[in-house]
Formats: sequence, C-alpha cells, structure tokens
Amino acid sequence: MGQDEPVTRWFRSYWDEEDTWFYFEVSDDGWVNRQVELEGPALRPIVAASTEDDDARCGFTAEAPVTDWEGHVEEPLTLQNFEEIWAEARRHLTAPEA
Repeated sequence: MGQDEPVTRWFRSYWDEEDTWFYFEVSDDGWVNRQVELEGPALRPIVAASTEDDDARCGFTAEAPVTDWEGHVEEPLTLQNFEEIWAEARRHLTAPEA
C-alpha cells in the first residue's frame, strides 16, 4: 500500500449507559465515514449514517474525529463484518412503513 493511499479501519464500541453498540468506519484522519447504532438487547438499528448520504431517516455520523474521544474501547472489525451490519441496518431504517 502506498503512502498516499487512505487507510480505513472498522471497529465497534459499546456504551452501557444507553445499552447501545456503535459500529464505525473511520478514515485515516480519524473522521467517521459511516456509523451504525444498535440499541438494546434486540440490537434494534437506530442509526445507519454516512457522510456521503443525507437521508435523515438514517441519522448522522459523529461530529468529532475519534482521536478526540475519551473512554471508549475499540473492538476491531473486518470490512465484511461492518458491511453485514451496515446493510441490515440500512434495510431496516429505509424500509417503507407498513
């Protein structure tokens, strides 16, 4: 990989105060490109946001780079892990209401 190629990483982090799993795709500058939030024991999707997308039904990405965050534990994910969670959350959030 060349020096100029961006490095993307994927991880998840749990916030027990809200019983929410956060899944992130983060660029090499620390900014979140895509973000998924799964809430409660049923892991209900509440956010599946992208910086490239303005679909308000899917929520919004973090407003600060991960390098500014404190107190979170990163559990690494593969691209495939993230893509599976992303696809399911997007389907749930963009499905027509019955």
